Amino acid sequence: MARPPLYLVGHHEIGILLGDLSRQRTYQITIRPDFPAPVAELSQGKVWLGDQVEAWIAANRAGPPPRGRVTPGSPPAADRPGSPDD
Repeated sequence: MARPPLYLVGHHEIGILLGDLSRQRTYQITIRPDFPAPVAELSQGKVWLGDQVEAWIAANRAGPPPRGRVTPGSPPAADRPGSPDD
């Protein structure tokens, strides 16, 4: 049986999942003691398991749940179908 692909997110993707937040605000959130721990720190920055980040967002942030997995090159949340700007 094939394993599902590993779903990792960095600061940029977390900002998108949280509603297209600034880099600074995203960093403030990711250093909170209750935020999931990163699984690795690369030269490009820390990375987290996307499922853990989405679970944290669902439990801690008001508003609609994340719109699905963020993939590299994803447009900002406002450009996705079903966004509040539609």
